[in-house]
Amino acid sequence: MSIVFPAFNRSVIVRARDAEVVGAPTAKVKLLADSSATGGALSTVQVTLEKGADGARPHRHEHSAEMFYVLNGVVQVLSGTEIVRAEPGDVIIVPPMLPHAFSAERGTSAEILIVIAPGVERFEYFRQLTRIAQGKEPPESLRDVQDLYDTYFLNSPEWEAALRSGR
Repeated sequence: MSIVFPAFNRSVIVRARDAEVVGAPTAKVKLLADSSATGGALSTVQVTLEKGADGARPHRHEHSAEMFYVLNGVVQVLSGTEIVRAEPGDVIIVPPMLPHAFSAERGTSAEILIVIAPGVERFEYFRQLTRIAQGKEPPESLRDVQDLYDTYFLNSPEWEAALRSGR
């Protein structure tokens, strides 16, 4: 059985020079392909983290799996209650509903390709995170759009302990 995604009947090509880059000084997000470009099949971004930078606080997605492919550096990924260390070439796939977070390991920078499937329109979410980092919007504004972006924030004692210990 093959799955056909509406309006996704040709290749999507995103040139690096044309991709929008958003984010804060310690974390940059290159917006590659949003759900609308792939007929809902997937969304993908490339995240670059400075040494020890936080990439995403603990959260879960109800409808999408998220794949992390480490391009460079070393990342820590919260996967449920486990902290996983990943190096270049490693892939971590987090299923829907599983709490997760990620950061560059202390003392290292990292570059990660993230693929969300099925896709969720997320580019505006990353722009909103940038506005929050710039002080143009309050952090609480994310609570109002959790359903829209299928991103639900939560607390993780394991993640907080790992950050405090420098893991």
